[in-house]
Amino acid sequence: MEDTMSELSIFATIRPKPEHRADALAAIHSVLDATRAEPGCRRFELNVDAGADDALYLVETWQDDAALETHYAQDYIREVFAAYETWLTEPVQIVRMRREG
Repeated sequence: MEDTMSELSIFATIRPKPEHRADALAAIHSVLDATRAEPGCRRFELNVDAGADDALYLVETWQDDAALETHYAQDYIREVFAAYETWLTEPVQIVRMRREG
């Protein structure tokens, strides 16, 4: 049986400025395949609001905290985070979750 006790799920809300929404979308799309290929990545999914909200949502599952930290250290992710500093209306909102039961 696979150990899911250390598994970490992330729900991230990304709110780009209107003039940078296309940039943010393109940046996320550019890292999808590389992120999904990382050894500790179990899920990395980009979603958009089904209504009029311009926010972007990432739903992620990582093997453990170490896998997520390794992800954050990747050059391609650091470049996106650096761009976010000017592209977003507020810092990325991250909810860290662990499965219960």
